[in-house]
Amino acid sequence: MQFQAAAHAFTEHLSRVRRLSSATVRAYRSDLRDLAETVGDRELEDVTLETLRDWLWRATQRGDARSTLARRAAAARSFFGWAQEQQLVAHDPSLRLVAPKRGRTLPVIASQDAMTTLLEAQRHAAAAGDPIALRDHAILELLYGAGIRVSELCGLDVDDLDLDRGTARVLGKGAKERVVPYGAPARDATGAYLSRGRPSLAARAARPSPALLLGSRGARIGPRAVYSLVADVLAPFIGADTVGPHALRHTAATHLLDGGADLRAVQEILGHASLGTTQIYTHVSAERLTATYRLAHPRA
Repeated sequence: MQFQAAAHAFTEHLSRVRRLSSATVRAYRSDLRDLAETVGDRELEDVTLETLRDWLWRATQRGDARSTLARRAAAARSFFGWAQEQQLVAHDPSLRLVAPKRGRTLPVIASQDAMTTLLEAQRHAAAAGDPIALRDHAILELLYGAGIRVSELCGLDVDDLDLDRGTARVLGKGAKERVVPYGAPARDATGAYLSRGRPSLAARAARPSPALLLGSRGARIGPRAVYSLVADVLAPFIGADTVGPHALRHTAATHLLDGGADLRAVQEILGHASLGTTQIYTHVSAERLTATYRLAHPRA
């Protein structure tokens, strides 16, 4: 079987059998398409460990990040593991494939003062009653107040919110459902949007939508629109060229830990499967503590 035909069958398996998200399947497809440029029209059985090493070496030469190399090596191992299970190859050439270890990159976050300034500005903008401004204020308060992912935010329906208790029911990675709390500012912003903003946006739709957050035409808002909003308002406060909704999630997690929250509680709020994923925020807090000490302590 030719490599490209096998790669196509593998991505179909990921989509239809394993039911991975479309974004994950696209990532696998992209990595295997890149590998196909090195493999050419060879049969799958003719792909060797040296072929795979040459592929990663070429990626290194063109300047691919270590995280990209690690992801592509993982994609190759998953693909050839599947191919061996399907008896398309007798031996898995990727078993000894080693990629550079990922470097630890600490998340970019905003300070508590910056978040207060940003959200106060959004509250004042929403006070005039414009439906989009009310919605945008609710988006930013929920992203920061609940620490949820952009996909979880966009997937929220009106019925997923409990304004009295200040909780939201979200569907996270792996279709795992969890309930997350949010504070009074997010509750107030969301309540104002539901009463004064959402009805106006819903009236523009061709058909009713259960979605909490609506776009300008009344349909469920998409991640791209949320990315654009966050990039516009957050970049000046962080000083980074490219920021997105995840920066607010990073910021929320770090501020929780700075305030004394238990690490496992933060893990539950964020919906991390592994505590190790959450622990990176302890490094962020430690760096902030060190920076504060160096600025303030007379013997630093």
